[in-house]
Amino acid sequence: MKRISFVAVLLTLCLPMMAGRIVTDTIHSQILNADVPCNVYLPDGYDTANGFYPVIYLLHGLSDDYRAWRDKGQMQTVVDELIGSGECLPVIIVMPNAGGPDIHNTWNGYFNMPGWSYEDFFFQEFLPTVEQKYHAVGDKEHRAVMGLSMGGGGSTVYCQRHPDMFSSCYAMSAWLDHNGNDVKEGQEKDKHYYVCQAVKEHSALRFVEQADEATKQKLRTVKWFFDCGDDDFLLDQNVRMHQLMRAARVHDELRVRNGVHNWEYWHQALRMALPFASRNFGRR
Repeated sequence: MKRISFVAVLLTLCLPMMAGRIVTDTIHSQILNADVPCNVYLPDGYDTANGFYPVIYLLHGLSDDYRAWRDKGQMQTVVDELIGSGECLPVIIVMPNAGGPDIHNTWNGYFNMPGWSYEDFFFQEFLPTVEQKYHAVGDKEHRAVMGLSMGGGGSTVYCQRHPDMFSSCYAMSAWLDHNGNDVKEGQEKDKHYYVCQAVKEHSALRFVEQADEATKQKLRTVKWFFDCGDDDFLLDQNVRMHQLMRAARVHDELRVRNGVHNWEYWHQALRMALPFASRNFGRR
């Protein structure tokens, strides 16, 4: 009996692990007059499957780009493990480009700004193109958005402004508002200034504060999760968001774990974010 058990374990260890793959693609945008790269995670069995998949949009932070979650976040390892264990459904994960390291001379951000209408591009061009190409189900109940820092704020605002598009939002260390003045007297307003202004103008906190009852009812159709480290400089914003959501009677989850604003924290956050999105697929 012991020999049979040992052989069974050995055979299990020798079986190939379920592993997806990441492809790099480029979407041409007439709105931005640019080619926008992205990475797309495709689950194991995608090439032979005939069906359609739920989709998660995974957004990067300020000064990073579409490669950040793959290279710094090691997202494929996490996704493969969670799908293999059954904690996450087989899913397509799309990582769009919305920035770069030279924040003063490269457009960063998920909102419309003077000369850079990214939100229009995302919803009018990017989302429908990638969902058709990569066989996404393509409805609210099977679409989620999540991200870190700038991407956490972007995820939150996208769900606030387009609640009919997403089943859930998981915001990590989210940049939800901006109150500072990033240009001193005599300085030129560069691209970093415009992304800060866009975050201020699209304040996720103010959106909830000013929401009427009809808007709050739409927000209740989205599942919300805010996850921020106890030593993160954006903690107060995330706690305030939770307080505002409670006052508006919009159910959300808040987790404050040990950590700061770094990849160690977000790598672990992804292990909670993906099952959260998966649990909420197909629910109304």
